[in-house]
Amino acid sequence: MTDGILAALLAFLLGSIPFGLVLTKAAGLGDIRSIGSGNIGATNVLRTGNKKLAAATLLLDWLKGAAAVWLAAWLFGPQWTALAAVAAVLGHCYPPWLGFRGGKGMATALGVMLGLAWPIFVVSGLTWLAGAKLSKKSSVGSLSAAAVAPIAALIFSTPQAALGLLVVGAGVVWRHKGNIQRLLAGTEPRIGQGK
Repeated sequence: MTDGILAALLAFLLGSIPFGLVLTKAAGLGDIRSIGSGNIGATNVLRTGNKKLAAATLLLDWLKGAAAVWLAAWLFGPQWTALAAVAAVLGHCYPPWLGFRGGKGMATALGVMLGLAWPIFVVSGLTWLAGAKLSKKSSVGSLSAAAVAPIAALIFSTPQAALGLLVVGAGVVWRHKGNIQRLLAGTEPRIGQGK
């Protein structure tokens, strides 16, 4: 049980690293939380107009999610990877250093999918790309990918991974509740625009 607590704590701490905030401040663009949606994720970083920073944020958020799962497996055993996946996404969404106000979790969720089994990442990533491209809205891609991930995990990984990604997906949907309301109202902005 101690191993599980340590795996979750390590994953939460890794997930809580606010790369979007760190990169935008280092680039002299100020506090990312003061523009757009106020979130620290890649979609909001893109609203600064700096595509390279947005791509770097996306990559680092992927990597911290994957690293959390890989480290949990290496240090504590594969039985703790699903728990680490959930904890890493929670850390991104609710970082204690930022008053528990973080991102919406999708990039880190894709990272934990990569950590659990690369085919899950591929299926969910392609689903995200298709949803975002067809709708021109990042939130549609995120919601679609979150819905597909547990099914992909059942096919390509374990029931524990599927359960972990079901919890992660529910968290991603919860964090996107404002986006869902705007989608229903027809006011959700396109990728790179507004909120």
